[in-house]
Amino acid sequence: MKWLTQLFSRRRRYDDLSVSIQEHLEEKIEELMEDGLSREEATRRARREFGNVTLTEERSREAWQWPTLESIWADVRYAFRRLANAPGFAATVILTLAIAIGANTAVFSVVNSVLIKPLQYPKSESLVGVWLTAPGAAGLASFSEGLRLSPSMYFTFTEQNRSFQSMGVWDPGTASVTGIAEPEQVHTILITDGVLQALDVPPVAGRWLSQADQNPHGARAVMLSYGYWQRHFGGDGSVIGRNITVDSQPWEIVGVMPRGFRVVDTDFDLIVPLAFDRNKQILAGFGFQGIARLKPGVTIAQADADVARMVPIWMDSWSNGPGSNSHFYENWKITPAIRPLKEEVTGSVGNVLWVVMGTLGVVMLIACANVANLVLVRAEARQQELAIRAALGAGRKRIVRELLIENIVLGLMGGACGVIVAYEGLHLLVTAGPANLPRLNEISLDARALGFTLILSVLSGLLFGLIPALKYAGPRTTVALQGAGRTASASRDRNRFRNILVVAQVAMALVLLVSAGLMIRTFEELRNVDPGFSHAETLQTMRISIPSSMVANPQMVARLQNDIADKLAAIPGVTSASFAGMVPMESMELNWDLIYIQGKNYAGEIPPLRMFNYIAPGFFHTAGTRFVAGRDFTWSEIYERRPEVIISENLARELWGSPVAAIGKQLRSGSTKQPPHEVIGVVQDMRENGVQEAAPAIVYWPSLMNDEYGHESGETMRDVTFIVRSNQAGSVGLLNAMQKAVWSVNANLPLASVRTMQEIYSQSLARTSFTLVMLGIAGSMALLLGIIGIYGVISYAVSQRTREIGIRLALGAEKNRIFQMVIGQGIRLAMIGVAIGATVALLLGRMLSSFSQLLYGVKAGDPITLIAVSAVLAMVAALACYLPARRAASIDPMQALRSE
Repeated sequence: MKWLTQLFSRRRRYDDLSVSIQEHLEEKIEELMEDGLSREEATRRARREFGNVTLTEERSREAWQWPTLESIWADVRYAFRRLANAPGFAATVILTLAIAIGANTAVFSVVNSVLIKPLQYPKSESLVGVWLTAPGAAGLASFSEGLRLSPSMYFTFTEQNRSFQSMGVWDPGTASVTGIAEPEQVHTILITDGVLQALDVPPVAGRWLSQADQNPHGARAVMLSYGYWQRHFGGDGSVIGRNITVDSQPWEIVGVMPRGFRVVDTDFDLIVPLAFDRNKQILAGFGFQGIARLKPGVTIAQADADVARMVPIWMDSWSNGPGSNSHFYENWKITPAIRPLKEEVTGSVGNVLWVVMGTLGVVMLIACANVANLVLVRAEARQQELAIRAALGAGRKRIVRELLIENIVLGLMGGACGVIVAYEGLHLLVTAGPANLPRLNEISLDARALGFTLILSVLSGLLFGLIPALKYAGPRTTVALQGAGRTASASRDRNRFRNILVVAQVAMALVLLVSAGLMIRTFEELRNVDPGFSHAETLQTMRISIPSSMVANPQMVARLQNDIADKLAAIPGVTSASFAGMVPMESMELNWDLIYIQGKNYAGEIPPLRMFNYIAPGFFHTAGTRFVAGRDFTWSEIYERRPEVIISENLARELWGSPVAAIGKQLRSGSTKQPPHEVIGVVQDMRENGVQEAAPAIVYWPSLMNDEYGHESGETMRDVTFIVRSNQAGSVGLLNAMQKAVWSVNANLPLASVRTMQEIYSQSLARTSFTLVMLGIAGSMALLLGIIGIYGVISYAVSQRTREIGIRLALGAEKNRIFQMVIGQGIRLAMIGVAIGATVALLLGRMLSSFSQLLYGVKAGDPITLIAVSAVLAMVAALACYLPARRAASIDPMQALRSE
């Protein structure tokens, strides 16, 4: 650290050097005085013999100096002094940059946290999601992520694989917890052995669930999330070993996971073992998500090959029951589709975030162009100063460096203020962002984001500072000494750079405004889509689970659910109530199965796979879903187990050509034991996965029916969503009344996911709304900066042409002609920018397929949007030119000539 010692001790060394030189001179003077010279003569001779004292000191000091560094530091200090003398200019530039840099930093923080940073697991690059594809299974195309695993696949893959260090399957769920406070429905993660081992995050208390906990007939063990542990047990470490009542059964708490831990990107309250009974498993049951940690050195391609090897082993090792063909699934052409776990977490959100990041990057360029215009004007005012410095020997590099340093200082100051804007903006982004945005809890303004801000600040300073530096630091600065002053008219060359920057601003603004316009049209198109239910704001939903440990008999479960629906319907202000396995857009995937049409021979043909849901009588009436043909179930038919079914309109058209033709036809599920069910009703299509997704073809089974083997003991959905229609939906009074109604039937039933249908509907539009808002903000910023740019250029041009305009008016020019001349200049620049921007927008519309995926009902090159945005931008540009044009037309010729 010797250089640090030198740096901080230089002032003492400089003082010591001056003292030494003075002592040396005094000694020489004393010697000369002893030779008989007077002090004055002795001093003069001593100084003459010694030489220039100041020069000697400077040369001696160079041993402790870094000339380049100190020269740069001097330029930095000079830049601060110059900016202090122009506070208005500095404040305008810093504010413009702070907004642009802050917005980019905030969005980069989201991109960094969601897409760039590794997952918060040890060696997360080795984690993969284990999925399959089944291109031969018609109907599975509706699954966005692919074919899930069955329990028998889990056993086969864990026992036979050569690629996985550990592997397991999991699935989110819910459970009822009683005995702590009021009955509560909690979010659970059901896991097999291998899931926690793959994620490799140790608990903060207790232990992981182990293989011994997977025994379906053994003791029940459960783990808590950190949040649940804190909320209900106050972080008490002695909770390990205590029992908690889950679904009316005692479970031993064996561990607590650390704060922020999630399984993939799913939050939870409890982790529960899946505990498959191996002896009861069949080939089917594709409902579980797989996760694995690859062995060191194993690639995803090798793991895919390994799983492909195990698929035939799986078919040879299991069946779907006596008489079934275990190699039926060869028709599905099952192939592995293993992918990095990070890709599974982020999904398609990367398209949205990169589009938003790109748009704000364009805003940054527009801001730089705007600032460059301001800096050009400022540099132009310094022409004579720069020319004098060049004439006195200052090199071009020296002047360029000084100008660049001043602009970099501005960029850094804008970046520093931008960090504050980013911090506040990040809170807004997290709040306004879609609730299903992955890794939402990990978003933060970290060191990488601050580094991004620093780089962006420096680059922006270089970008907007380079043009004036190169333009005014060259040999042409000598023109300023040859009479180019205030009396000279602004030449085309002097305005060319500013005009180019304005055209670029307008062009980029148009591209962003077109993007925002497309999203607005997309949003409107989505809002006009019939979701399959009506008046969502008057529909209240809640989810209730009745576990088998609480009520074992399926028919008793159905009667209990029927009683709850009747109690809810009796609440004052409620017009109707019912329930279903799930309501549309509830963020849960529908089940699916093979569908056989009665009387059709499927020899050599694979029956179609279609979605299904369980519904109770009155569900469609309550939801406001129209019957296209036929009728609804009745409760008497439900309890009699009549083999009846309702289907969606698109399924009716697919199977029989029309809804009316479907009535009276029969179909059955993939189970050969199920009797055929008569189609008694056809309902309008419902947008199950959000309004942007096509409505799937659905079979609606009755809420109580014979089980898949035809046993009359029956089966029913134990987890259902109740739906209530009332004008008081969302009010505290209605929610309290609904809670009392449920508890009057069974006091141990907790209410969960209490939301209005409007909330569910809005959540399905959340990603589109988020993109729309972000593009709208970016477009508005671009439009504002473009207006400021046009106004600034035209206003400055008017000020430079004051004498010329005065002469024109003195010679008889009409004020209207002057007004038209000035406003025409601005409109010409705007129209050139609009033409260039429109061309770029059309080209990008064809190139940016990721952006096209965000659109619905409108094409990226939509001419209506392009024309509308161009017209708006042209009108706004004309308004920006109005004030300078009016000022030019009102110039007094005599006063203008006198001032010159």
